[in-house]
Amino acid sequence: QVQLVESGGGLVQAGGSLRLSCAASRLTFSRYDMGWFRQAPGKEREFVAAIRWSGDTYYADSVKGRFTISRVNAKNTVYLQMNSLKPEDTAFYYCAAARDYTGTAPVRYDYWGQGTQVTVSS
Repeated sequence: QVQLVESGGGLVQAGGSLRLSCAASRLTFSRYDMGWFRQAPGKEREFVAAIRWSGDTYYADSVKGRFTISRVNAKNTVYLQMNSLKPEDTAFYYCAAARDYTGTAPVRYDYWGQGTQVTVSS
């Protein structure tokens, strides 16, 4: 079955950077749009960024200019470079895969990883 495995989370001070990775397997990766979501305790899962199979990118307003999503199809991997991190970025981060969808609705994504924790200290 399809697997998405996130890595790269951790504890960082405000203003710091982290790069998350999501490796996909048993998936025709180049045909899927990929997204990153996050969920903080007591809050709903929210859209962070997405990248189409073609490379077009989309961002939530809260991360625009600070986060960059990218993909390397040859490695079946999508990345999320996070710079200028803020305490409010603290959350569990998930990657997800969808056919022909790069929107903000989690229900539209077909496959999900288990997530990785990002904690930003002030």
